[in-house]
Amino acid sequence: MLAPTIVSDPNVMMGKPVVAGTRITVELILEELAAGTSVSELIAGHPALTPDAISAALKFAAGALRADTVYPAPRQSA
Repeated sequence: MLAPTIVSDPNVMMGKPVVAGTRITVELILEELAAGTSVSELIAGHPALTPDAISAALKFAAGALRADTVYPAPRQSA
């Protein structure tokens, strides 16, 4: 079986990066994980996802952040 890939198609989810063959965006995966949703809960809620697909989404996001453009995060008050 081929490893899941992240694709972007202007006809799917307005071109946002998604897990190939699904309408599940990398953005959704990141938001859910950041909110404390476990991988198993994420898969239960989105049966088309696999642990490999979630890993592919995280690798894609990490690569996107390695881009030459830096976006400073706003400072948070202590």
